[in-house]
Amino acid sequence: MTDITKDSLRQAALHYHEYPIPGKLEIRPTKPMANGRDLARAYSPGVAEACTEIVADPANASRYTARGNLVAVVTNGSAVLGLGNIGALASKPVMEGKAVLFKKFANIDCFDIELDESDPEKLAEIVCALGPTFGAINLEDIKAPDCFIVEKICRERMNIPVFHDDQHGTAIVVGAAATNALHVAGKSFEDIKVVSTGGGAAGIACLNTLVKLGVKRENIWLCDIHGLVFEGRTEDMNPQKAAFAQKTDKRTLDEVIDGADLFLGLSGPNVLTPERVMKMADRPIIFALANPAPEIMPDVARAVSPDAIIATGRSDFPNQVNNVLCFPFIFRGALDVGATEINDAMQIACIEGIAELARITTSAEAAAAYKGEQLTFGPDYLIPKPFDPRLSGIVSTAVARAAMETGVATRPIADLDAYREKLNQSVFRSALLMRPVFEAARAASRRIVFAEGEDERVLRTAQAILEETTETPILIGRPDVIAKRADRAGLTIKPGTDVDIVNPENDPRYRDYWTSYHEIMERDGVTPDLAKAIMRTNTTAIGAIMVHRDEADSLICGTFGEYRWHLNYVRQVLGGGTYAPHGALSLMILEQGPLFIADTHVRTEPTPAQIAETVLGAARHVRRFGLTPNIALCSQSQFGNLACDSGDRLRDALAILDNEPRDFIYEGEMQVDSALDPDLRARIFPRSRLEGEANVLIFAQADAASGVRNILKMRANGLEVGPILMGMGNRAHIVSPSITPRGLLNMAAIAGTPVAHYG
Repeated sequence: MTDITKDSLRQAALHYHEYPIPGKLEIRPTKPMANGRDLARAYSPGVAEACTEIVADPANASRYTARGNLVAVVTNGSAVLGLGNIGALASKPVMEGKAVLFKKFANIDCFDIELDESDPEKLAEIVCALGPTFGAINLEDIKAPDCFIVEKICRERMNIPVFHDDQHGTAIVVGAAATNALHVAGKSFEDIKVVSTGGGAAGIACLNTLVKLGVKRENIWLCDIHGLVFEGRTEDMNPQKAAFAQKTDKRTLDEVIDGADLFLGLSGPNVLTPERVMKMADRPIIFALANPAPEIMPDVARAVSPDAIIATGRSDFPNQVNNVLCFPFIFRGALDVGATEINDAMQIACIEGIAELARITTSAEAAAAYKGEQLTFGPDYLIPKPFDPRLSGIVSTAVARAAMETGVATRPIADLDAYREKLNQSVFRSALLMRPVFEAARAASRRIVFAEGEDERVLRTAQAILEETTETPILIGRPDVIAKRADRAGLTIKPGTDVDIVNPENDPRYRDYWTSYHEIMERDGVTPDLAKAIMRTNTTAIGAIMVHRDEADSLICGTFGEYRWHLNYVRQVLGGGTYAPHGALSLMILEQGPLFIADTHVRTEPTPAQIAETVLGAARHVRRFGLTPNIALCSQSQFGNLACDSGDRLRDALAILDNEPRDFIYEGEMQVDSALDPDLRARIFPRSRLEGEANVLIFAQADAASGVRNILKMRANGLEVGPILMGMGNRAHIVSPSITPRGLLNMAAIAGTPVAHYG
């Protein structure tokens, strides 16, 4: 790295920490504080009621305070990253960062606490005194052997989990990586020889964990800066190192590396030379975890041992041993069952959960976060990536189960499957709202054809459909391309075996398809030759023909291209009779709750009758999500105060709707703020039919609807489900090019529900 690059990275990091406000954390209230009534409940006199309940039963602290979801990250700054003993104050950026990771990955609130205390026993006393505030303690960056003393005292005296992440977090991730590395190498813990460099807290914890996993203590050879740890050695020894002392005349790393199956490095750069790698066993496993410079660079190791299985602590190489795979989720599971400690069984469960996740199909979200990397289980993918959203559900549930089975859970969870689903919902914001749709889809077995079957997002969706639903995916695309891209993405689906394929270049149904299309379009200027060309090149038209011929139940298209281009072919083939597209409805999932918006795509300036039709369709679809429609017709005009085109059309649409009794609430025309603010609306129009906030906004122009939709996506962190094409009897849906694999799976569930399920 050049000096210029280093300087630019330094400036970028400093800017990141300083702006827009210093640091990486802030505190926000979780309850309203808008008036005197709120204040009376939050503080005096109402707060006394919560205090009284906790006096009666200390366990109530988790009901009435944040304690049950609050972790302290505690350090004295004596062993910070690669910086060493920089002191408590200078360690604060690191501890703030750790707190952010807790929140980001497991939604755990966290205070960073930096203590200016170097005496380990006094440090432990301070930490123990913090017990009433926190549900768990994460000890961080405390030098060895002080960290062993602090953790031991705190674990003995505190009735909450105390976890030194530098020790156990590293050990857990190393354990998961070793589990899978041995799986790839065809070796077992019981038979391997381990050579380790570094006798610090992390190194000792890793060795203890390997013993718990089955490695024989006599097969572990520990070296530190002074050479081999052997029986009788007195220099720089402590009880933790002495537990791995070997009875031998050997004294150096060179002497013990011969025949080693696993090298575990937590020491410093260039400790493992190429010559030493050559002495190791066949298919050696090399964990060179020193940061930022590992004990040996992966390319150097592979130059002398091409079949070596390598992990480092760096993010720019495969198999990064990163504690973030562990600590958020082990704490999540421990907190949720009110565990009094994090015991061996919980740590082993965490190891098994992480290892298992790497062996199953890679998630689309992880693939999106690590574009260009091969995320298929094997030598270069031993452990999952930190942004794999399934970590929370799999690992936290395994930890919670282990806590319950070993009797350290004070609040056991009755239904662990439901708990795991709840964790998944916290990661996938659409999961809770989509649950009724998925349940309805599971009751049917519909065939969903994807027009852009070669798209990696579609391939991941097809994999998820096979794993999570009863639907049958059909992909339009070239089989060889689909197979190559599925393999590259680490997917297990096989074209023609797991999923049906329609090959536009060579399909036995080609004649049936072009003649069907020609019959539909022959009076619209489409000749046989043109029909043949379209059925070779236009995958949206092919998919529509399949639905028309009852070879598929629903079409999903639009992952690339312009919406109305796709809509043209959907109309041509599937429109007519009772089917006609009358609007696109987008569900925006926001922090404040769900909000539906229409019409975002189909009709640029709908007539009053078309607006009324969109309102009726939106009401039907909103009920699919288990919600009650509360619909506002939105314009710049507000209850007749402005003569404008949009206001006139919305008022006429309101009159059409009023001609018949309706089983849902609607009102208009009004501005968006009046739709979403009941108090404002009450001042302007006290007799409004709307109750509370509107959950559906209907606009008189697609420009307005589309603009609001995109602003919510880009500036309000809105997650879109849709757009849902209304009026087609669920026979076709056109998505947007920005859709994710999770969004496609949601659309497949919507498409997988027969119309009878939602009216």
